[in-house]
Amino acid sequence: MNYTSIHISFEKLNVQDCYNFVQDPSCGGIALFVGTVRNSTKNKTVKLLDFSGYEPMALKEMQKIAIEALDKFQIHKIAIHHALGELQIGDIPVIIAVSSAHRDAAFEACQFAIDTLKETVPIWKKEHFEDGEVWVNSHP
Repeated sequence: MNYTSIHISFEKLNVQDCYNFVQDPSCGGIALFVGTVRNSTKNKTVKLLDFSGYEPMALKEMQKIAIEALDKFQIHKIAIHHALGELQIGDIPVIIAVSSAHRDAAFEACQFAIDTLKETVPIWKKEHFEDGEVWVNSHP
């Protein structure tokens, strides 16, 4: 049985797909983190975000996070999906879904996965404003 769903796409991400993957009759808790593009940051109006990444390495790192979460927490399944390309306000760049018998493990694993993804996965974000653009964290 496959306990991880790792996906990078230039297409729109689907929350229901992630939910459906982790759902299981043995699980009493499903935690979802859905990152969305917001319209402002640091008192500046955001027009769009542009995500780029080194896909082969990003997929490996995302799988590593999923395996570590499965080993570290009492979870059943985990989905980690990330979008690349230009995303508009309200679009979804990242979804993490985790199922477990009890809610605490699902919450903890979900938090671990998004925090670790932001630290280790080679996906970069460029914020576009009306007066320019800036890379966030690091550059490709």
